[in-house]
Amino acid sequence: MLHRLYDRTMRLADHPQALWWLALVAFVESSVFPIPPDVLMIPMILARPSRAWLIAAVALGASVLGGLLGYGIGALAFEGIGQPILATMGKADAMAEFNTRFNDFGFWAVLMAGVTPFPYKVITIMSGWTSMPLATFITTSVLARALRFFAVAALLRVFGAPVRGFIERRLGLVFSAFVALLIGGFVVVRYL
Repeated sequence: MLHRLYDRTMRLADHPQALWWLALVAFVESSVFPIPPDVLMIPMILARPSRAWLIAAVALGASVLGGLLGYGIGALAFEGIGQPILATMGKADAMAEFNTRFNDFGFWAVLMAGVTPFPYKVITIMSGWTSMPLATFITTSVLARALRFFAVAALLRVFGAPVRGFIERRLGLVFSAFVALLIGGFVVVRYL
């Protein structure tokens, strides 16, 4: 099933309205869709490198808006369903503690999910569920998604088709290493 969905998404890259399809895929990927927008971005940028920044900007804007939908899903579904169930089980205090811990690391959670292969939709929904400050969520989402999409656009614009295989296979690893180094740097600065 996932292969068919992947193939269908790839065909959208050739569609005359590909930017609109990219926006739709980036929007729904941030809350429910399993295929990342990179699948559309890569062939679109390879076909028209001069539009790389526009393509990345469309993916960024739609992804952040979709992230807000995921945030809303987490906020509304938890309030209406999850919280009453936890309260009847006597677990409301445990959830409050989890929410505090998640929000202490929320900036990093959103940043890492935004640039790595970890499903961004999980973090968008959890951010709403834990009532992460909306300004923190939006700022981090913009930073993370811009870093991811504009890095892909830059690599494809500069190196073209030869870098496509690298991006599809190893970009998540490169971004994961970058985030690990960034976090490691902050830890070293804080504790030295």
